Amino acid sequence: MKKWLTTSMALVLAMSLTAACGKTTDNGTATTSPAASKAPTATDTGGASNGNIKGKITVVTHRTDLVDTKFKQWTDAFKKKYPAVTEVAIESIKDYGPTMKVRLSTGELGDVNMIPDGVPNNKLAEFYAPLNDLGLNDKVYFPDIKASDGKTLGLPSGVNTNGVAYNKQAFAKAGITAVPKTLDELYAAAEKLKAAGITPLATNFKDKWPLSEWDIIAFEISGDPEFRGSMTKTDAPFADGTPYNKALTILHTFVTKGYTEKDLMSTDWESSKKDVASGKTAMYFLGNWVIPQIIENGAKSEDIGFFPMPYDNSGKYNANMGPDYMYGVAKNSKNIDTAKAFVKFMIEESDYADYAGMIPPLKSKESTMPQLKEFLAMKPNTLQGKPDPDAYSAIANKAQIDFMGGTYVQKLILTKDFKAGLEELNKKWADAKKAVGQ
Repeated sequence: MKKWLTTSMALVLAMSLTAACGKTTDNGTATTSPAASKAPTATDTGGASNGNIKGKITVVTHRTDLVDTKFKQWTDAFKKKYPAVTEVAIESIKDYGPTMKVRLSTGELGDVNMIPDGVPNNKLAEFYAPLNDLGLNDKVYFPDIKASDGKTLGLPSGVNTNGVAYNKQAFAKAGITAVPKTLDELYAAAEKLKAAGITPLATNFKDKWPLSEWDIIAFEISGDPEFRGSMTKTDAPFADGTPYNKALTILHTFVTKGYTEKDLMSTDWESSKKDVASGKTAMYFLGNWVIPQIIENGAKSEDIGFFPMPYDNSGKYNANMGPDYMYGVAKNSKNIDTAKAFVKFMIEESDYADYAGMIPPLKSKESTMPQLKEFLAMKPNTLQGKPDPDAYSAIANKAQIDFMGGTYVQKLILTKDFKAGLEELNKKWADAKKAVGQ
């Protein structure tokens, strides 16, 4: 959801969306037929013989909503494939990131988990077992994101991109006959929606974390794989004409023109999904992962679309692309062979990515989501950013600007003088840059 990742992958993505696999169900989610039955080999099971795939494992996940439904289907299928496996226990954690960071120090990682953000790559081997022997490195996107010293320590559960999820019925009611391809067209569409009594955009302002989308839009505007590194070379990353200035000005325009929720500080994430599903609200600026959540809240799949964010009037787009959570196998697992086999099964044979509204991690698998096909048909240039340099983190921490956190965006939009707020951010950045010797 919050990955800064960038190099052009439009061609391989387009290819992955045309390879045959799976089918779409009535509720817009996807099912994938299991791979053809065959006896697993050592290569199939990560270097382990089939006889080593046995016993019990615990899988720790952030998807609290799937424990009693989809995970039961996946674990049943896994146990059918490997009859010597007695149990796959699923432990779900609501406040996943902070909880797992604590568990890293206590060693309570289960056997398989989603690697929490914030662990430096050079520390991953202290907690996770290498996955190179699964034979997936050449088959999946982003095999090197969670790697160190030639060891792959995490593999992607799915791939996300960012754009505008919208309700087609709301657009039709407002007389919008085509998705906006420029920023001016986006503003014009918002005006029509407002006039029709429809809230154009759900920001979920109070919750803050959805405001991190505007950091991603700044990255997309820059088109720079080393955008954050480039920020360390300037004293004024929020000045006129900069990617951050342009992105935050779009949000400010939406708020001041009444194109968002009427009371920003009373917004509610769960309610907003129902509002977009019903057409009471027309749009989100979020990742593709939000699409199935809108459908689960009452929308028909055919009524929800997805298009690249038009942040200027060029008619061309950069779209952030990156992995969602990465599967990891705990180094201290007492059943590593079975844990590795489960990761391989989830990537190759489950429909987890489709169900979660993501591009499948396997390059050869098709996304069955029509919304992603609509998005890619507009030919965005998909971007994968470079890792943040230490200098960037040092400056941001010293300046106390929570990039990708949303607090600074919330404060800026609520200030009475938007321009002065941008100047204050520039001063904080410049002072911090000087203080850390950059």
